[in-house]
Amino acid sequence: MSQTIQKTLRDSAAMRWTALLLLALAMFCSYIFMDILSPIKDLMQSERGWDSTAFGTMQGAEVFLNVFAFFLIFAGIILDKMGVRFTMVLSTAVMLVGAVIKWYAVSDAFTGSALEAWFTENLNYIPLFDELGVSPFYEGMPASAKFAASGFMIFGCGCEMAGITVSRGIVKWFKGREMALAMGSEMALARLGVATCMIFSPFFARLGGEVSVSRSVAFGVVLMCIALIMAIVYFVMDQRLDAQTGEAEEKDDPFKVSDIGKILSDSGFWLVALLCVLYYSAIFPFQKYAVNMLQCNLTLTPPAADSFWASESVTIAQYVIMLIVAAAGFASNFQKQSAKKFSLLAVSIVALITYCYMGYMRQTAESIFAVFPLLAVLITPILGSYLDHHGKAVSMLVLGSLLLIFCHLTFAFVLPLFKGSAVGGIVIAYVTILVLGASFSLVPASLWPSVPKLVDAKIIGSAYALIFWIQNIGLWLFPLLIGKVLDATNPEGTSATELNYTAPLIMLACLGVAALLLGLVLKVVDRKKGLGLELPNIKEQ
Repeated sequence: MSQTIQKTLRDSAAMRWTALLLLALAMFCSYIFMDILSPIKDLMQSERGWDSTAFGTMQGAEVFLNVFAFFLIFAGIILDKMGVRFTMVLSTAVMLVGAVIKWYAVSDAFTGSALEAWFTENLNYIPLFDELGVSPFYEGMPASAKFAASGFMIFGCGCEMAGITVSRGIVKWFKGREMALAMGSEMALARLGVATCMIFSPFFARLGGEVSVSRSVAFGVVLMCIALIMAIVYFVMDQRLDAQTGEAEEKDDPFKVSDIGKILSDSGFWLVALLCVLYYSAIFPFQKYAVNMLQCNLTLTPPAADSFWASESVTIAQYVIMLIVAAAGFASNFQKQSAKKFSLLAVSIVALITYCYMGYMRQTAESIFAVFPLLAVLITPILGSYLDHHGKAVSMLVLGSLLLIFCHLTFAFVLPLFKGSAVGGIVIAYVTILVLGASFSLVPASLWPSVPKLVDAKIIGSAYALIFWIQNIGLWLFPLLIGKVLDATNPEGTSATELNYTAPLIMLACLGVAALLLGLVLKVVDRKKGLGLELPNIKEQ
């Protein structure tokens, strides 16, 4: 008797990678908006009067509601109850609302408005939060920064909800298949948003020779509209998958508080969560200050105003070359023929060298830091594939921590020594930034696929939510701390491009040391308890 095997969308490599692409594009847009003001910190000081404390407080506000209103915990419950597709659309819609508010806060229309007057006179003291020292506002904070922080809080709720939803969606589509490769690839593609932000935020802010910081944020708002469209397309695709499999998005078993207890009682879960908060706290807050740090530690001489390197068209050309670096490097991972693989690698390397040369000729800190995710795009799929077939996830986390420490200490002590060297400083900056990006690629490829090995599938959404909540504590605290440390260690009135970044960088390097120690502990625990974190994700049949 013949037996027909019915295949679903998930069984088709093209369909599951299309689903991944939709999720990655939505996160790509959110990553751009997340750091949309980071490369123009100096302009926020000159145009809107934001000092380092105001800038850091606003940046840290992104995750304030996630941490102190426990929104991420509720997001995990929503995800477990309502499913991936509903939560994905909801999260992108929330991000769009927050993005629009932030855009209005930095626009010229806000200046002199009744809303500006209200924010100037109010929110200067919030009972309990001020006493605890965790208020998202403070007396004397510019009104535009307060309102922008309010919008960024809303955006942050949607962004972190989207983060756990994407992780859950990848598990849904790739479990038992190339899951680490999928997660690593999604993060590699999404992180191109960082480079896009670094290149285009200053471009739009200075477009036409007239400075307008609101243009940069408006660019981000348009991209968030695109992210919502991607989420809606994914909704339709995911709905078709469930129709084929007979799976239900709403869970039969209701969420129980005891589920969280099961997660929190697991020592392996806590080690992974603490590793996450330490590592991400040393990266994401740094991104928000990295361009300004380079401006303060490099000798940059702007090209002549009438030269090609000062023109607006060079920005587009550099971005196209950056896409070639990313696309060729990423595609090389999927070539089975050695000739094609190495040809694409050669194209990627030549394009990367060309990009770096253009960044040197442009003499702008933002174009230099934009190389941050490029090496990650190349090696993350390699790392993901290695983890799928060979394992060693914890070992990669330990290696990532070592590289993180090296990079922050290089920025703190080595880069300033080359401030008078036009070539040497930029070369050191490029190499260190690329290594830091490679270090960052080790985390998503190794950490996130480990979570399903620690908890039951039924509560995996809640597990991701708890990890993200713990991570968000660091993402709220350290942008704020960096701003405060900068103001405390630099004389009042110091120019935005002459700040001393040594103390904040040492602080971030210490986070790397703590992550390294925890990684070694996790390695021991994994060996003793047999958690399987060092084992491959794809089981041999």
